[in-house]
Amino acid sequence: MPRIMVVDDNTDILHLLKLRLQSAGHQVETAESGEHALAYMPNFQPQLVITDLCMDGMDGMTLFEKLKFNQPSLPVIVITAHGSIPHAIKATKQGVFSYVTKPFDSNALLDEVNRALAITGCDDTQTGGADSPFAEIVTRNTTVLETLQQAKMVAASEASVLIQSESGTGKELLARAIHRASPRANKPFIALNCSSVPDSLLESELFGHVKGAFTGATRDHQGLLLAADGGTLFLDEVGDMPLDFQVKLLRVLQERELRPVGATETKSFDVRIISATHRDLEALIEEGKFRQDLYYRLHVVQLELPPLRNRRDDIPLLSQYFLEQLSGGKRKKHFSSDAMETLASATWPGNIRQLRNVVEQTMVLSHTAVIPDTLVKKALKQDESRIIPFVDARDHFERDYLVEVLQVTAGNVTQAAQLARRNRTEFYRLLRRHHLDPHSFRGGNENFLPQSGNTTANAATAERA
Repeated sequence: MPRIMVVDDNTDILHLLKLRLQSAGHQVETAESGEHALAYMPNFQPQLVITDLCMDGMDGMTLFEKLKFNQPSLPVIVITAHGSIPHAIKATKQGVFSYVTKPFDSNALLDEVNRALAITGCDDTQTGGADSPFAEIVTRNTTVLETLQQAKMVAASEASVLIQSESGTGKELLARAIHRASPRANKPFIALNCSSVPDSLLESELFGHVKGAFTGATRDHQGLLLAADGGTLFLDEVGDMPLDFQVKLLRVLQERELRPVGATETKSFDVRIISATHRDLEALIEEGKFRQDLYYRLHVVQLELPPLRNRRDDIPLLSQYFLEQLSGGKRKKHFSSDAMETLASATWPGNIRQLRNVVEQTMVLSHTAVIPDTLVKKALKQDESRIIPFVDARDHFERDYLVEVLQVTAGNVTQAAQLARRNRTEFYRLLRRHHLDPHSFRGGNENFLPQSGNTTANAATAERA
């Protein structure tokens, strides 16, 4: 059942809209102000927002701008009086899905609602059932659901997708879901971790080779691009690809044909590319370590999965899911309340991959149906005693630094960018990467305090970050 949030400071209109939308089979939540709507968002997770344009306090456009920052693909329909039609037209040019004038016609409103839901997809990714392409991605987190909604939209296209997220967040799982939801679903999905293949063998692995092409080539090898013909090739950790090979890959992707190592004839192929990396490719481009033209070839659509520390509401859900998955039909176990509290408050540098490891370890070692807190703490201590990778440590510091600068400037992005000695465009990119909303820091918001250590924000540190 599609979820719609209606926002209006007129309670009579709210009641009328709710009745008409419910009678059409929609689940409806109402809010009497933009502030209340934003507060309801995390729990209700609407697939469409209908808001009055002119309201006391936060008006409809301000609400739209706040929604657009966190959920850019969430459609918004504005309701406006005839006198405000020019403002409504301007709003649609800024990204509002459409507008309806007062007094509105019920059928016209429902037509717009159906059009918005049809374009964006109205099924609930979280509860799509076992047959849903996204069924393996377990979440109730608003940010993740927004990413999945974008993924469903891009799956129907042929666009190349770049998934840029930390290690262990489920990049390959998302890539497989996109493939299963695409018209290529009945063709191969092949994954390659670029960092796990020696540089000298990467060309042969992707393009193939003929017998005798080099020492050890005792037979023809098809290559992954041809093996995935008609389907999807997932290039994981593409940021670790050697610079000299990037030129060859770019040419092959542009021409849609390749020549196996040692061969004299070219072969054509039809493959959709989904790539992923935990590295900042734009920073690598600036450092001359990644080709900009290849970046634009791979980066038609970019998706991001937040680290587990930014989706703590999913930890109980994921923990239970892994317990059921790992039990194999045996007597099911569950975590004690203290153990679950410990899981929910951990730092999780290894993200979902680490959580699954901890769940499996504690399930195996627990002698009772209730997994105690002591086992969880022991498993976490063993995991977190390991030194985390430099890139992950830098990401943790970077987010804490951004949080502190935003707190100092009360969410003023211009001042924060000046303090960090970064331009506004780059600063906004950093905020999006770490899923930080500057509006949340206006007036102070303790929910965004750094979760590890005390970072001293100064310009010199920013230059080194």
